[in-house]
Amino acid sequence: MIRLAEQPFDPGALLSEFTRGRAETGAVATFTGIARAERGATTVLELEAYPGFTEAEIGKIADQARERFGLHDLAILHRVGKIGPGEPIVFVATAAGHRRAAFEACDFLMDYLKSKAPFWKKEHGPDGDRWIEPTAQDHADRERWS
Repeated sequence: MIRLAEQPFDPGALLSEFTRGRAETGAVATFTGIARAERGATTVLELEAYPGFTEAEIGKIADQARERFGLHDLAILHRVGKIGPGEPIVFVATAAGHRRAAFEACDFLMDYLKSKAPFWKKEHGPDGDRWIEPTAQDHADRERWS
């Protein structure tokens, strides 16, 4: 499942749904990213995406993760629109036969989502608005998978 959502989501409910009926899966790893207030500098995080295109691009890296790590399954839910501090922004779950593959696949997917996925991020705050770009560390994290 790869999905963009404008409404808040419950990571616990997503995890319960994702793990249900997995008799042959030995490990599930998850990551939930939460929007930060940046010490009061951000009152709203806004994410834009191109519906259809963004999911297709994420699907390409998801296919790479499935093959590279031998995944049984994966799920990615990413918020778009306006998100308040403390709200979940992204949920990634990976299912594999063993823990190392599940952990590494989850990390691989997040490194892509953070630095390369076609999202446009803007922070709104008391000092105005600013576009957010991936940091040098974000790019370095992604490059380690090359």
